[in-house]
Amino acid sequence: MNKLAHKLQNRALRKNRIRSTISGTAARPRLSVYVSNMHVTAQIIDDASHVTLAYASTVGQKAATGTMSEKAAWVGLEIAKKAKAAKVTAVVFDRGGRVYHGRVKALAEAARNGGLEF
Repeated sequence: MNKLAHKLQNRALRKNRIRSTISGTAARPRLSVYVSNMHVTAQIIDDASHVTLAYASTVGQKAATGTMSEKAAWVGLEIAKKAKAAKVTAVVFDRGGRVYHGRVKALAEAARNGGLEF
């Protein structure tokens, strides 16, 4: 198995392990984060009713420029604004199998600064 396939397989295992313990409810939905090579996406999901309550992404956004960490921080602020509009104050953070460092940490801190509690 080559190195990239091994990294992806390990990330998938971590993601599945995290998702087996984390679940979003109506009172405390799940903030799911996805980071690709070019874009950052965040969703607030109520797993009990299978509904996405808020969504923010850098795809197609002119306002999200700069480094990937700056893009992640922008997405964190946007998801916090949209969460307030959806009357969500507390969430469960799902880092999607990634390490809580760099881009994921920038998004989380920006969301906290925007008013989300987790």
